[in-house]
Amino acid sequence: MAMVRVFYKILGVKIMPTLEDFWKHEYISTNGIRLHYVTHGEGPLMIMLHGFPEFWYSWRHQIPEFAKDFKVVALDLRGYNDSDKPKEQSAYVMNEFIRDVEGVIKGLGYDTCVLVGHDWGGAIAWNFAYTHPEMVERLIILNLPHPAKFAQAIRNPQQLLRSWYMLFFQIPWLPEFALQSTDYQLIENTFKGMAVNKSTFTSADIEAYKNAAAKRGALTAMLNYYRNLSQQKIFNENWPVLEVPTLMIWGEEDIALGKELTYGTELYVRDFRIKYIPKCSHWVQQEQPELVNQYIREFLGS
Repeated sequence: MAMVRVFYKILGVKIMPTLEDFWKHEYISTNGIRLHYVTHGEGPLMIMLHGFPEFWYSWRHQIPEFAKDFKVVALDLRGYNDSDKPKEQSAYVMNEFIRDVEGVIKGLGYDTCVLVGHDWGGAIAWNFAYTHPEMVERLIILNLPHPAKFAQAIRNPQQLLRSWYMLFFQIPWLPEFALQSTDYQLIENTFKGMAVNKSTFTSADIEAYKNAAAKRGALTAMLNYYRNLSQQKIFNENWPVLEVPTLMIWGEEDIALGKELTYGTELYVRDFRIKYIPKCSHWVQQEQPELVNQYIREFLGS
């Protein structure tokens, strides 16, 4: 499509610009690696962190909306898509993720940001806000519980059953083989199978996710997040009260993370608000983008 648009331009054919025409693909060096990101807009910094098995593309419905008021930066986390993929499993631990985000904020010339995270991006966002509260003006978490709540829940047989894939991912090479077999069919199943609204993901969306996962070294890097679970602070129940104003948005039909994981979060966050979205899956910002954008807007304006 990009080549077609270039060809039309050469011929002098006028075509309407798409949202992608305004996005910029950039790279930034931080913490000894190079991270890819998509950016749009100017103003205060808003950083968006995706989850597994996604990449910056999962924020495609939020980037243009918040670029009206912010410099939006949607990262590819280390190991994903076009970001560097260190080969050492030890490179995929929370302390490294935190340093990555710190380096991005400072490298872009900012002192603070609005930090938005979903799934693994949410886990990183929680931990970053606790480590550097002075750098986070507002925290927005989508379908990822507070670390203390997850630590409590993971000892529950029901949640452990829901999190079976975390145990499967500990096995060497077999998860990589399973994920890439039959043209990465498991990647497609992960999105379409979990979604309540099956039309959420188009064929083009699924191809984008498959192509990102198919990049050399990406699958193992993505799985290394799980293979280092013992070092990711997920079993620690002792967390102080977070002073950063926090919004949690939760799709109620998340089959991997139960809604009950949100209960009691207010005990760990001084200024905490939560918005539940019924009939919506784990892929909340993609399945209900209008509501997600509305709730974020309301939170930022309060």
